[in-house]
Amino acid sequence: MAPRLLQNFNGGRAYIVTSSHTAVEALENTLGKLGVGVSYPALVDGRADVDVGALQAERDILFIDGDLDNPVALDISAGSRQPPVPVIGLVGVEAPSRLKQLINLGASAFLRKPVQGGAVYTALFLGINQFLLRGDLRTRLDDMDRRRRGRRAVVKAIIARMTETGVDDDAAYEWLRRESMRSRQTLEDYCEAFMKARVQSLDEPTQLHPPESRVGRI
Repeated sequence: MAPRLLQNFNGGRAYIVTSSHTAVEALENTLGKLGVGVSYPALVDGRADVDVGALQAERDILFIDGDLDNPVALDISAGSRQPPVPVIGLVGVEAPSRLKQLINLGASAFLRKPVQGGAVYTALFLGINQFLLRGDLRTRLDDMDRRRRGRRAVVKAIIARMTETGVDDDAAYEWLRRESMRSRQTLEDYCEAFMKARVQSLDEPTQLHPPESRVGRI
């Protein structure tokens, strides 16, 4: 099930990264009416003074001015191009290189400068909900990939069960499925644990009984 679309942004925190405050006055005013707090991180040597590690995905939004040269160092997921928080690009110069920079920062919505108040809610709605949908999709893909890799363990566990008990593949599968449900694990996770335990038991050295002492014997 896809995440519920967010429509109320009250309590959010917006960080507006720009050097042109006059171009975003309407943005600040409209965000205030929507219950979103606003702050302008200082630019130090061209970089915004933002503690990226402290940002919270459930409440923080970054508005980044595309006319600045790489003003924020974000930890972008290599697989999904997903930033840690929603990013909305502020577009002035529509040069491809500027737009590409915002895309690379993970921007999921855009506002033209100077910002018009009537466009803010739409950009906020699209930017945040696209961020949530992308995150949900990445979670689903990661789970599917984990399950796909786990299928190898399922096949190995079925063969091992068949070898040890002499049952057919259907019976082996049903036994593994019941045991996974009983242990409240996914079938893939249970089979991985089953195979690891089996390998460990096979690797344990056979305990040899020491020879009886011959002391006192003729």
